[in-house]
Amino acid sequence: MRLHPGGRASCTLWRYRLSNSQAKSQRNGHLRRRYLARRLEILRAAGKEFRVRGFAETGMRDIAAAAALSPANLYNYFRGKHEILYFCQDNSLDRMIAALDKARRMRTGAASKLRLMIASHLRCVLDEVEGSTAHLLTALPSRQQRYLLAKRDRYEEGLRNLIASGARSGEFVPCDPALAARAILGALNWSVQWFSPEGPLTAAEIADGFADYLIRGLLAKPNALERLSSGRELHESMHEQARQEVRKRATAR
Repeated sequence: MRLHPGGRASCTLWRYRLSNSQAKSQRNGHLRRRYLARRLEILRAAGKEFRVRGFAETGMRDIAAAAALSPANLYNYFRGKHEILYFCQDNSLDRMIAALDKARRMRTGAASKLRLMIASHLRCVLDEVEGSTAHLLTALPSRQQRYLLAKRDRYEEGLRNLIASGARSGEFVPCDPALAARAILGALNWSVQWFSPEGPLTAAEIADGFADYLIRGLLAKPNALERLSSGRELHESMHEQARQEVRKRATAR
C-alpha cells in the first residue's frame, strides 16, 4: 500500500492537534475544578455571615470581606447573594441525592442504607457547606423555589421508599413511612440551629449519634444496631464516593 506523499506529515499534524486538544481539555478541567472549589469557599463564608447578620442585612461587601476577596472579584463567581443562596441549596441537594442513589445500589439491609443517608445528610449541612442557609429557601425567587422544592420532594420520596422497604422486609417495625421520614428530616435539618464547629462533637460524630438514635426507633430487632454500627467504615467509603460523583457532575456542567 502506498502512502500519499503528504501522508506522514498529515499523520504528524493530526497527532499534534490531538495532543493539543487533550492538553487544553485537561487545563479546562483543572480550571473548572478550581472555580468550583472557590465557589464553595465563598459559600461557606457567606453562610457564616448570613447566620451572624441575617440574610437581609448581609451585603456582597460583607461576603467578600469574609471570603478574603475584593467585591469586584466576588462578582466573578456570583452575581449576588441570592445566587449564592441558590447555589448552596442546589449543591446540597445534589450531594444528598447522590448519597440516596448510592444507598439504593448497596447490597445490604434498609438500616445500613438509612445510616448512610443520615450520615451523608448531616455531614453535608454541618461540615461540607454552611448549613445555616438551609432554611432560607423563601428568600429566593419563586421559579428557583419551585425547582429546589421539586428536588427536595424527590429526595424525601427516596427516604420514604427506603423506610417502606425496610418495613415490608420486616427489618423495620410497621410504620407510616411519610411520618417517619419527616421526623428524621426534621431532626437532621434542625441541627444547623445549634451545631457549632467549635463544640465538643464533630459533624461526623453527631452524624453517627443521630443515626444510632433515629434508626433504633425503626428497628424490629433493636439489638441489630450493634451489627449495623460495625459497618461504619463501609458507609464512610460510600459517602466519599458519592461526594466524588457530585464533583464530577459539577465539573462537567
